[in-house]
Amino acid sequence: EVQLVESGGGLVQAGGSLRLSCVVSGFTSRSYSIGWFRQAPGKEREGLSSIFSSDGSTYYADSVKGRLTISSDNSKNSVYLQMNNLKPEDTAVYFCAARSAASLVVPLALWYDYWGQGTQVTVSS
Repeated sequence: EVQLVESGGGLVQAGGSLRLSCVVSGFTSRSYSIGWFRQAPGKEREGLSSIFSSDGSTYYADSVKGRLTISSDNSKNSVYLQMNNLKPEDTAVYFCAARSAASLVVPLALWYDYWGQGTQVTVSS
C-alpha cells in the first residue's frame, strides 16, 4: 500500500519560511514523480512543483518560481518543499502526491494517483 505523509506545516508570519516534508512508503515503481499541491478554502487544488525520482529534474508553476524549492532524499524516501517569503495568500492545505512515471510529470492533480492527507500552512499578515 502506497502511503504519503506530509509534515512541517504551521503558522508563520508573512515573509517567513517553512519546509514541508513528504515521506513516501510502499511505492514499488522504480521511477516516479512526486508533486506538491495546495488547496485554499473555496478554491481548486493548485499544482506547485514536481520532481522526478530518477534524475532529480524539477518543475515549478510560474506563480511560485523563485520562492519555492523542491528537493528529495531518496535514501529517506522523502521529498521536501522549501517555501520562502511566504504571503497570506499562501495559506492553504498543502498536499504531496505520487505516480509512477518514466519522466517528470507536471503537477496536474488528475495525473497523480496517490495522495497524502495534507498539512495546513497559515500565513499571518
